[in-house]
Amino acid sequence: MAGAGTGKTRTLIHRVAHLIGRGVPAGRILLLTFTRRASQEMIDRCQQLVGPASQQVQGGTFHGVAHRLLRRFGPSVGLPADFTILDGSDASDLMGLGRAALGYGVAKPGAPRFPRAETLQSLYSRQVNTDKPIADILAEGWPHFLAWAGDIELVFADYVKRKAERNLLDYDDLLLSWALLLEHDASIAHQIRELYEHVLVDEYQDTNPLQSRILRGLCTHGRLTVVGDDAQSIYAFRGATIRNILDFPYTFPGTQVVTLEQNYRSVPPILDTSNALIARATERYTKQLWSDRTGGEPPWLVTLRDEHDQTKFVVERILELHEEGVPLNSMAVLFRAGYLSADLEIELANRRIPYEKWGGLKFLEAAHVKDVIAFLRVLENPRDELSWYRLLRLLPGVGDATARLAIETLAAHNWEPIVLGSVPVSARARDGMRALAALLDGLQRAGATGPGETIAIVRQLYDGLLRSIYDDSHVRLADLDQLETIAAGYEDRRSLLDALALEPPSNTQDLAVGGDGEDDALILSTVHSSKGKEWDVVFVIHAADGVFPMARAAGDEAQVEEERRLLYVAMTRARDQLIVTYPLHSYSTRTGADFAYGQLSRFLDPGVRATMQRVTVGVEPPQALPAPREGPHVDLRALLRGRFNT
Repeated sequence: MAGAGTGKTRTLIHRVAHLIGRGVPAGRILLLTFTRRASQEMIDRCQQLVGPASQQVQGGTFHGVAHRLLRRFGPSVGLPADFTILDGSDASDLMGLGRAALGYGVAKPGAPRFPRAETLQSLYSRQVNTDKPIADILAEGWPHFLAWAGDIELVFADYVKRKAERNLLDYDDLLLSWALLLEHDASIAHQIRELYEHVLVDEYQDTNPLQSRILRGLCTHGRLTVVGDDAQSIYAFRGATIRNILDFPYTFPGTQVVTLEQNYRSVPPILDTSNALIARATERYTKQLWSDRTGGEPPWLVTLRDEHDQTKFVVERILELHEEGVPLNSMAVLFRAGYLSADLEIELANRRIPYEKWGGLKFLEAAHVKDVIAFLRVLENPRDELSWYRLLRLLPGVGDATARLAIETLAAHNWEPIVLGSVPVSARARDGMRALAALLDGLQRAGATGPGETIAIVRQLYDGLLRSIYDDSHVRLADLDQLETIAAGYEDRRSLLDALALEPPSNTQDLAVGGDGEDDALILSTVHSSKGKEWDVVFVIHAADGVFPMARAAGDEAQVEEERRLLYVAMTRARDQLIVTYPLHSYSTRTGADFAYGQLSRFLDPGVRATMQRVTVGVEPPQALPAPREGPHVDLRALLRGRFNT
């Protein structure tokens, strides 16, 4: 049980080194983390302790390890080894095809609305990862769709069938298939268990029931080490459950619980406030964080008149600290949801203060990047109907009906690209189809070109299409340059596609942010995106009921407790100074309406506030502009119109 800032990563690294030093073969140690980068960094640091042997440690994410196992054992159980992995948006698209084919794409008079494809995909993922009945999941988060429970299951059945027909797996299938192999195929389960003599898991508080199920099937030998912090369990919306870590000693009898409480990050006053906050949790492992750091001032609790005053205060304080020598990238502003930073972003832009916002559109979610990836996916899996549809819709003169006709023709001719030239279409569409067919047929005949070279060839056709589709083509072309560079680092197309689907390379999102490359930039982040990070100075804005906790959590004790943990995570990111701000009145950029928060966050009760320094900031209202003087005036509208009169 590793409290915030107590060195859990170092603990895991030394545990791995200890096992290797004790004679456990490094290749039979499995290290499961939530990012591929995290596992590789741990293995690299372990090498400093035990030498090159640590590079044999089997590390990766749950999904990454499941992927490797399915490539190896899948053919024995009827799963072709050349399956393609669907990303989230493509999975939603495939779900949408089934939704439409079953007649749920058109609203029926008098009937309640049927869930959209994206919602259906979320429901499916939640069902797979939690193993709850659909009706229960709907009752918890989507009660207005309860009447459709049976119909939703029909769409799910169709979705599973479509994936099998097209040799596709989604993220959830990777984990579910791993669990099913452990539970239903004794021979393969034995072989998988033999691969791993010891299993270590990072961030265990963020695991879901399906991942716990995998560990129960994998670790029948009991040689399992997990590291986590119940106070930082904040991913219930992804299906994670705090019960996994709270109930771990009962799930795995004989567990030894080791508690880490010395914090190496924060000054004591910040820990005093954080401890007071989490002590109010209804159920938790008791931990009292402490530090041998000295000094530091109590966290500030700043009350302001409104959101604009909050923005002005935060910006002025950031500039003061920067003038005192604190780098911008050593400061962060954290918020509960992305839209809450809108006013702040405008002011930062006006002041020309560089900032980087964590969250938002990811590089691989951009349409032009997905277009190019679709070319690679069709080459690797010609039955990938979604990628075919995406490519065909890029072509001039090709609409939905024409694209579907072309796909039917491809399916009837063993998915050979060259048959596109025989599809009965307009002259405008025919040229594009023939060009696409020639490109793909040529690449297939050329054999194993590297992924970087393949993208370069694809761009001979695609770059022209991109220029005709997007006004900002120069920005998007630069993104494709970066994608081509990334691709050149992979041995073949399949390894590139697998890496992009399972976990994008660490630099792709940075490359796609579109910023100006500022090294010293202020960090703006949702609390969820800040987890695992730390800064010298942290601002937590909008500390009000309705935000901490969010209004939708009201009435649900479990959700309210998760919101408390979210605020705890935000506070424990700070090393030297923590500033929590609370505007008495705020403006909703989402609804366009003014609204007043009724009170300070319920989590900042008198006991917590007693550990903080109270600051109240009042700003004089701006002076009203003088009334215009009487006299002749121009017709402004006429002047505006006149700019375009000929």
